[in-house]
Amino acid sequence: MTLKPWLLPLLLALPSFAIAAPTLEETYAAQGRLLLAPFASAPFPHPARADGHTYQKKTYPANEHYTDSTVALFIPKGFRESAHIDFVVHFHGWHNSVAGTLGTFRLIEQLVASGKNAVLVVPEGPRNAPDSFGGKLEDPDGFKRFMAEIVATLRERAGFQTKEFSPGRIILSGHSGGYHVIAGILDRGGLAKNADEVWLFDALYGQTDSYLAWADRTHGRLLNIYTDNGGTKAESEKLRARLTARGTPLLAVEETALAPAALKTSPFVFIHTDLGHNDVVAKRDQFALFLKTSGLADR
Repeated sequence: MTLKPWLLPLLLALPSFAIAAPTLEETYAAQGRLLLAPFASAPFPHPARADGHTYQKKTYPANEHYTDSTVALFIPKGFRESAHIDFVVHFHGWHNSVAGTLGTFRLIEQLVASGKNAVLVVPEGPRNAPDSFGGKLEDPDGFKRFMAEIVATLRERAGFQTKEFSPGRIILSGHSGGYHVIAGILDRGGLAKNADEVWLFDALYGQTDSYLAWADRTHGRLLNIYTDNGGTKAESEKLRARLTARGTPLLAVEETALAPAALKTSPFVFIHTDLGHNDVVAKRDQFALFLKTSGLADR
């Protein structure tokens, strides 16, 4: 069909309606409720990064990488309210963000698949920067203040019928550079007794004494999955040797030979994987596996 010349101006004058991309909250609406909020107690901004951060002679300005105070809270469908709410707090690694972490590592999908009754928390760390610093969460009682703000936010925005609740069990999970902020929380965050599980996804680069001291105090469970080339193998093997020398029970296993039930048998679990550094959280649904074998209640 030939377009009439007089129709062209009319067509050009018609308004165009672009289809808006779904928001992050809308993306996960079918699986539960995602809340995004700025927190006063979030890792950043922090005085130690007021002038940004320099790594390998490149500066990462504060206004681009250290001003985002976003915290993501996800409540899975079917969540059962109680007087004590359990949390899984995950810390992203270098060159990442809240949105990038949720999308790349499918944390929400894995929590939903696990069937566990917990709220997922993902704070914005150094945004798209090569930095392991945890900002205010590494300050004395910083994590205690953070969890208090989480509880207040849930009371206000989650629509829970139960208004009086407090943090129950807390699992601290970190990929890559997330190890640093977790160690700070265990040392001086103010809620070490609640944090009775720690998951390190190719993340044991250092601070080993902090993890060992926490485990001795709380008798909590440490799950450590590590790769050959991610930079964590030497530190993982060093910790294994220390535990063996003092007679502490542990499980050391290849991921390809891992029986899920075995994860419940030891307070220290070392999983060597043949995968790459960025595959250890979701490639084989490892986050969901850790959830399923945790002490968290089912939904």
